[in-house]
Amino acid sequence: MGAALDTHARGTLVMGSRRARRGDRGAAAVELALVVTPLLYILFGTIAYGYMFSFRQALSQAAAEAARASVGAQVGTACAQTGPFSSACPAQFAASTAVSRALAGYGMACGENHLVCAIPAPSASGCGTANTCITVTLDYPYRQHSLLPSLPGYSFVLPEQLSFSSAVQVS
Repeated sequence: MGAALDTHARGTLVMGSRRARRGDRGAAAVELALVVTPLLYILFGTIAYGYMFSFRQALSQAAAEAARASVGAQVGTACAQTGPFSSACPAQFAASTAVSRALAGYGMACGENHLVCAIPAPSASGCGTANTCITVTLDYPYRQHSLLPSLPGYSFVLPEQLSFSSAVQVS
């Protein structure tokens, strides 16, 4: 008789736990949503911030490559300060071509996609010496034109402007 009570008792426990599990299904889905949503938000923020750093490094490298590329080119006399640059200004044209090559992976070029390139005609006035200096400055309004879709709340962590300048002194 004791064995029959145990079986009956076990059957009641099993039935009771099935009823309890059925009621917990909705709670588990809500808990999952409450946990996964902030985790995905943090994950996307990490990816967006890392991509911004990658683009920032590419801008810095592009400015340095542009300054070096303009060293061997002839200096034009009637050249514009900012692009688009033509082959009539060989030093500026070489620099803007180097920027385009360096930022091709991001679909950027001087004067396109909000990227502003300032490459004044080479001069001795900015060097502080009698030598000629070539300065390249790249500006990109990152907060207004983020390269990734932005979620609400991320704008305060992204920089408003990315700006890099590189100068080469030609002796």
